[in-house]
Order: sequence, then C-alpha cells, then structure tokens
Amino acid sequence: MKVLIVDDEKHVRNAIDMLADWERYGITEVLQASDGEAAVSVIQAQAPQIVMTDMRMPRKDGAELLTWLYTNAPQIKVMVISGYDDFELVRHAVRHGGMDYILKPVQAAALNEALGKAVDCWRKEEHERQRFTRQSIEVNEMKPHYGDKLFTDFLVGQGRLDQLLNQLRDEFKLPANTANCSLAVLAVAQLDRKLLAKFQNQLDLLFFTLINICNEFLKQKGVAFRQLNSPGEVVILFWDERGSLPPLLDDINEGIYMTLHRRMHIGVSLRRAFPAELTQAYQEASQAVWRRSVLDPKHLHTYTEDSSGSARPLRLSSLEEQLRLAALSGNREQIENMATRWLDEVKQLQTITPEQLIQWDNEWDWMQSQWLEGETGGNTRKEQDNVYPDLPSPLPLNEEGLLSCEPYRTQLVNRLAATSKLLTQQHSKETSFFVHDIAKYIERHYQEEISLQDVAARFFLSREYIARKFKQEYGVTLLDYLSRFRIEKAKLLLHNSHLRIAQVAEMVGYQDEKYFSKVFKKLEGINPGEFRKEHTLG
Repeated sequence: MKVLIVDDEKHVRNAIDMLADWERYGITEVLQASDGEAAVSVIQAQAPQIVMTDMRMPRKDGAELLTWLYTNAPQIKVMVISGYDDFELVRHAVRHGGMDYILKPVQAAALNEALGKAVDCWRKEEHERQRFTRQSIEVNEMKPHYGDKLFTDFLVGQGRLDQLLNQLRDEFKLPANTANCSLAVLAVAQLDRKLLAKFQNQLDLLFFTLINICNEFLKQKGVAFRQLNSPGEVVILFWDERGSLPPLLDDINEGIYMTLHRRMHIGVSLRRAFPAELTQAYQEASQAVWRRSVLDPKHLHTYTEDSSGSARPLRLSSLEEQLRLAALSGNREQIENMATRWLDEVKQLQTITPEQLIQWDNEWDWMQSQWLEGETGGNTRKEQDNVYPDLPSPLPLNEEGLLSCEPYRTQLVNRLAATSKLLTQQHSKETSFFVHDIAKYIERHYQEEISLQDVAARFFLSREYIARKFKQEYGVTLLDYLSRFRIEKAKLLLHNSHLRIAQVAEMVGYQDEKYFSKVFKKLEGINPGEFRKEHTLG
C-alpha cells in the first residue's frame, strides 16, 4: 500500500513519516507533496490508497484537494492533519470523505490509530470492489465468452460454417436475411500505456466495458465481440442494410470517451457479401487499423488498396552494429546518442504504422538474442514493457493514439542500458569478447589508415583499456598486430613480379614506400626487394 503526505512544511512531512508505524499497517511506500496541486500529480501518477493532508497550503489548499479527491478518486481514504481547530474546515473534511481530523502537533498514538482505521476501511472496501467486479464478470462471463468463441470461429472459417451460422442466429439474433456486411476492428492493443496500466490485472474488464459500449449503440444493427485469435482486438459486425457504419462508429467512440476518456482508432472494411466474404472483410478492417499512420490524428481508418508496399521499409537492424557497440560501451551518452539517431531517422518517415512499431520491437528482440548468444538474463523488452500478458507489448503511443517521440526514445535508451548490463556481465566471463571484434576489424580494414585512437573511437573504449586487453589476449600491441598482418599480405603480393614495391606498399596500407621497407625489414630481417629475389629465384 502507498500513503501520500501533503503539507507545505517539509519538517511536518518528515515528522509524520517518523511517527507513523508504516510496517505494522502494511505500508510499503510513503510519498510526499508540498501542496494540493503537487498532490494531484502524485495521485494521478502513483495511485496511493491513503492521503494525509494539511488544510492551509499555497496554490491548491486542503479543502480544494478534498473536493478533487471526492470527485475524482473517492476510493482513496483521507486523513486531515491540521493546525486549525475550525468547524468549517472539519465540516468540509467530513462532507468530502475525510475519515479523521487530527490536530497538530501530531501525537503518535492518535496518528497510528487513525492510520489503522483508514487502512482497515480501504481494505474492506477494496475487498467489496473486487467481489463486485468478480460477480459482474461471472454473471456475464459465460455467454459473452461463448459468443466470442462462436463469432471468432465463424470469422476465421474454423469449423462447420453452416452450423456456426445457425447457432449465431438462434442464440445471438443474427438476422436470417443478411446479404451484406461491414466489419470494424478496435485495436485495444494500440491504447496508451497509462490506460492499459489501469486495467493491468483486469484486462477482461476493459474488453467487457468496450464491448458493452459498442453493443449499446449497435442495438439490432450489429454486434461487437472479442476476437480471440488476435490479442487486443474488438470486432464489430454490422449488417444493417439501410445504415452507414462510420457515423455509428463516431457515436461509439464518443461513448468510449465518456467512459474511459479515450477515443480509439478503428479500422473499417469495405462492404462485403455475407457470409462468403466475412473473413476478407475482417482482414481489411484489421489491416486498416494496423497500417494506419500513427502521425494521423483521425480515428476512423477505412480500408484502401495498399500502395505503400514498394517503399523501402526502415529497419532498426540497419543500425545493429552501432547499437551493439553503444550498448557494449556502457557509456550513457553514447547510448542516448544512438537512440536519438534512430529517432531522427524515424522522424524522416512520411508514414509510421503500428505494424512498423511492432516490427522494430521484433527486430530489437532478434538483435539482442544475437548479441547475448544464448546467455540467460531475460529479454529487456519483455521484462520492462510487457506487463500485459494477454496483449503485445504496449506501443509508444500517447492518449490520442499518436507516436510519442520522447517516450519512444526513452524506451530505446532503457533497453540499450539494460542490454549493456547483460553484455558487461557476459564480457566479465569472456574477456576476449570485444578484443576479437577489434582484431577482425583490423583484418578487414588493414588497407586503410588505422590508429589506436581510431579504434578507441569506433568501439567506444579508452585507448589505454584497448591496448592493455589486446596485449593480454594476443601477446603483442594492436599496432604490432596490424603491422604483422599487413606484412603477411605484402609477402603474398611480392610474389607477383608485375607489381612495383611502391604499389605493394600502398595496397597493404602504407603510403610511404621507405617506411614500408623499414617495417618489412624489422619483421622479416630483409627488405622487400631481397624477399622478392629470394622467392623468385627459389
């Protein structure tokens, strides 16, 4: 349980924190706010079960906070702790749900007695709330679930379609003379993280609420159900020959907004023959909502032929090497720079779809699995983001269902940072992890100018660290390793008598023939010309 202490004097907040026996009452987190306005922000973000508030405070005072709580969060138990023995303040507190009015200076016994009462009251009410929710779901659970199963099987063509159609007509009043239909898909999985978090442990209740709202507006014109084969979708089957579906969907969206304070993005199919083209209609509606642009604020998305298939898609995996090196560096600045670079590329796109966001998530999982090479430690995306087991991971969308850039960047930064820790743990077990990568880099780029500083910058590590680890692994310095590799390549080229020594030097990365000869003689004991004569004569 969480408690929020609201008082404009910090020493008072700290005194209350010290006097209360939090552990005894099962309080695991104590939050603080300096006035009512700050308290509202904390309540909306942290959802405490109990609030202890002063009455006289700047900006939003205790009376205003009590009024707000009474309207917006009546389940929260409120204790008033005030230095004013004022009848009007006491009456306001009682009228607006205050359980106790404790006068300052606060006595530990009085504070803990009131806290115990508030905790007991909240737990009893929470038990009743849960019981009522369970009863509401249980009463309505069997028939809707049965209907969802029948409609889903019918939608995807699973089972005897004639039998399914007869069952739907008998039990769900599906008209016998329906010749055409339209389908709409509401993408619950595209709702924002904040709303999904409210239903984290009661996802069935969210679907129950949405389906009830849809059916209230549909009446005898259609039916809404949960598509069981595709997590996170509510499907509307609309069969009214005389009506139009889009205006009705606007009304449904307003109804959803009145209840959940959100409008949903909805995909709409073309008019199709029923039941022959029902599956095609579903595919159209689902495609419309999953291929919508998360930059477009409109909420209804009618299916059109996809003309964007020829455009080259942006792939997160195109930055795999840079992302891996940023994670491997363990440097927060490098990690943040890579996240910003990816977001800059995303911002250049004219259209971004939820389908693309999911694809990038999947690419992230694939890359991470490659980097960790089977190491245990969990998937950073699933551990951090996928707290809704019946839905795909929440997308980085705001309350309007549009791309929210900064949270998306933060999400990638957190994933890279988490992966960085796993890579560091892995690296501690295998010291040659990055050293072999450096050696491979040298072998691929030996013809170019390479310095220790260049390598350090590329691998986001210090020159000293690379030099030490490289020497430990290979027994020679990095530059000696580079020189030896170049000379071995030069020895092969010197067998070709048509190549001048200057050309050979340039081909293995030396622009100065004299310096090349000097290095060659140091390593081989003879100069390049002598080496050529010996091997030509031999």
